[in-house]
Amino acid sequence: MDAAPTATTVRTTCAYCGVGCGVLATPRADGGVTIAGDPEHPANFGRLCSKGSALGETLQMEGRLLHPTHHGVRTDWDTALDLVAERFSATIAEYGPDSVAFYVSGQLLTEDYYVANKLMKGFIGSANIDTNSRLCMASSVAGHRRAFGSDTVPGTYEDLELADLVVLVGSNLAWCHPVIYQRLAAAKAARPAMKVVLIDPRRTMTADIADLHLPIAADGDVALFAGLLPYLAEAGAIHCDYVAGHTEGFVAALKAARNLRLAEVAEATGLKRDLIERFYALFARHEKVVTVYSQGVNQSVCGTDKVNAILNCHLATGRIGRPGMGPFSITGQPNAMGGREVGGMANMLAAHMAIEDEPHRNIVRDFWDAPRLAERPGLKAVEMFEAVASGQIRAIWIMGTNPVVSMPDADAVARALAACPFVVVSDVVEKTDTLKYAAVAFPAAAWGEKDGTVTNSERRISRQRAFLPLPGEARPDWWAICAVARRMGFGPAFAYDSPAVIFAEHARLSAHANEGSRDFDIGGLAGLDEAQYDTLAPVQWPQPGQPRTNAAPAGPAMEAGSRFFADGRFYHADQRARFVPTPLKRRPDDARSAAAERMDGTGDERAGDERADSPRRSDDGLILNTGRVRDHWHTMTRTGLSARLSAHIAEPYAEINPADASRLGLAEADLVVVSSPRGQIVVRALVSERQRPGSVFVPMHWTGETSSKGRVDALVSPATDPVSGQPGLKSTSVHLRRFEAVWYGFAVTAERPDTAGLDYFAVARADGGYRLEMAGLSPLEEPSILAEKLSGVPKAAILAYHDEATGAHRFAAFAGERLVAALYLSREPVAVSRVWAAASLASRHAPRERFRLLAGRGGADRPDPGAIVCSCFSVGVNEISAAIVSGRAVSLDEVGKLLKAGTNCGSCRSEIKGIIDGARVERPASAI
Repeated sequence: MDAAPTATTVRTTCAYCGVGCGVLATPRADGGVTIAGDPEHPANFGRLCSKGSALGETLQMEGRLLHPTHHGVRTDWDTALDLVAERFSATIAEYGPDSVAFYVSGQLLTEDYYVANKLMKGFIGSANIDTNSRLCMASSVAGHRRAFGSDTVPGTYEDLELADLVVLVGSNLAWCHPVIYQRLAAAKAARPAMKVVLIDPRRTMTADIADLHLPIAADGDVALFAGLLPYLAEAGAIHCDYVAGHTEGFVAALKAARNLRLAEVAEATGLKRDLIERFYALFARHEKVVTVYSQGVNQSVCGTDKVNAILNCHLATGRIGRPGMGPFSITGQPNAMGGREVGGMANMLAAHMAIEDEPHRNIVRDFWDAPRLAERPGLKAVEMFEAVASGQIRAIWIMGTNPVVSMPDADAVARALAACPFVVVSDVVEKTDTLKYAAVAFPAAAWGEKDGTVTNSERRISRQRAFLPLPGEARPDWWAICAVARRMGFGPAFAYDSPAVIFAEHARLSAHANEGSRDFDIGGLAGLDEAQYDTLAPVQWPQPGQPRTNAAPAGPAMEAGSRFFADGRFYHADQRARFVPTPLKRRPDDARSAAAERMDGTGDERAGDERADSPRRSDDGLILNTGRVRDHWHTMTRTGLSARLSAHIAEPYAEINPADASRLGLAEADLVVVSSPRGQIVVRALVSERQRPGSVFVPMHWTGETSSKGRVDALVSPATDPVSGQPGLKSTSVHLRRFEAVWYGFAVTAERPDTAGLDYFAVARADGGYRLEMAGLSPLEEPSILAEKLSGVPKAAILAYHDEATGAHRFAAFAGERLVAALYLSREPVAVSRVWAAASLASRHAPRERFRLLAGRGGADRPDPGAIVCSCFSVGVNEISAAIVSGRAVSLDEVGKLLKAGTNCGSCRSEIKGIIDGARVERPASAI
């Protein structure tokens, strides 16, 4: 099974984004784990973001799924495994192999992914295995395959540091990939001539280092980059020799874009012409250009065309495969790349082979000795759950993901699972929105307990190593998959006894019948024994086992062993890249309406009352954009356990431009109903100039466990890109209205609060307990009853304050000197320091001090730090503001030296800079 835990420091890899940071984990005698960045890991060189730094705070056993269950009742592994194998086998026998499916996750390790894919495609005989990575980067895969003939990310992180121009498209790098953002920020500080362009509907924190921000309308990227191609031709920036010698289709692509003039680009993007011209000129002028793109490009119904429009510009200028230049897809999950390598998507085979390619199928069939290898693509994620709903799929195994929260039209996914005859879920958490539909639940090993490999966004394979014992009856995913496979009669093909053995087979397959004809080749790692696997250092692929023997290599060479396509050869049969025409498509659906949004201008590029060329919207609808916040991850099953990570943003919100808020009658901190034809949610209003007019941003992390109605993907259209099958999670038409609450409340409690009966709630961890936002649509007849319910203390023993005239009620309940609950009620959103109140749970309270809790603020001995800005060191806005106003610190570096804020992961530095700029206080002369 997995490697034994250890009491010494272990080198492992972070469990979060696709940066793939190295982590040093040191178990402590008290049962905790000390986490630090690995200074020797080439992805992060010791840096960690706020989430990575807090990994040790998320390893607790509270809420863990520790035993197999059948319909929620504990059972044993043998019974559960027998049942799953029996039900899957019986379903296949009666309805055929396409009646079953696996839905897997970028949280799986490569070894887990490999055996799941092998079982479904090679031995069950269906390609109905897909992954939540379909929601993240499928359009990038499709674009790569169309242009390069392979799913190859050509560059490295170093290219961002070497570039003279970095274009960030649909990527909030500062919050979603903070370590790479800090590498870029450091490079720009060292070379101020470097330019950074941010293309995003929101002026995110990443704009802090941007020389130019283009607040583009939803799905305007195709028009922007298609329009760039003829501009490059007219500017003389086309690399004619490269195009002629190494590509096909340039004339057709240019012809498709030739008539896309600046006025039409402006109309389709919602951008002012001068912004477009400034961006185009920067791109044409700089040879060393890296275009980094992420979910804002991929999560679209035209995402593949967006990717190819970007790739076309790099191919046309020959800016690919060389230091400091190239397109760069940065992934969202820790092992999205590893899943691609093993064929974890419904339209792929293992080792980057193509399921539609008969020679590739023969290679895999022969290598696996697979009796019934799938011969056609399976159902992609959205199609898969539609097939569950229709009864076409009658048994599904969901591994390490929460589709009832994360899939588009999420309520429809819930209904489909509720009606499915047999649902299996493997997870580490005993309560998720998806697990409630499971007939069988398997307790999976979590980060720190499991052993294997992951691959980051620059193709670097790193080890995740176990440093904790497996709790309860938790088991690695690969173990459970193989146990089911053996019970289904496929024993010899799944007789693995360790992840090292699986990895070795994966590596051998990558080199089998390859000879350079395929990009993914790690044959050089196929001979690792258990000890060598255990000590494997981070390594970037390809790693061929031996020099290629053919005189004329069948595939591209690598530049200095790290960059693909340096020699201008690609993986199409003729070794030439393909330009893909990306004509502007007129679409009447939700996403198309974004091109007609009003545009009042945002950010530094605003000029008086000048408007963009696109017409105003004629209704009150807005375009919904979904994404991540800085300190939380996916559906918060891990980050939600950390009070520190919940301190920055503890409640789901809708970020809306002031003009839209005024038009809709919404005020800061109001509760807002966001609705689409598929459902509605209730979130807090955040009124911000950073948000593009005509659009609204809502984060995707909140679940039915953490909020009453915060599952934003329940609103999202299930429409998908016709090539990649990736859903458009960022361009759904929605309407907003005020949630007509008659009372609002905030509470801190030592135990998880009972939220039953509340019209609105959002609950988050705090030091010593929980914090709870709430609101009601009907008056509270007796507020003290709610205080009694939340505290568990009889109301006669609860300290109380009432102001009937204003509707303010405040309560505090104690057990000895310990606060067990404090409750604040008001007719308006409650004005009380959340951070100060939450901190009171971990403090002792002498009787004479308890009335401070009713006041909602501390005295001079316990000043209110304000809303947390720096999660790494728990520094609040009031502390930063006080340092600035006093003149003790009036620059980023000085704030860092004084308070440590911004000196670890750096993802809060742009917020600190905003506080400094807002204060506009000069250092006193006496302090100079």
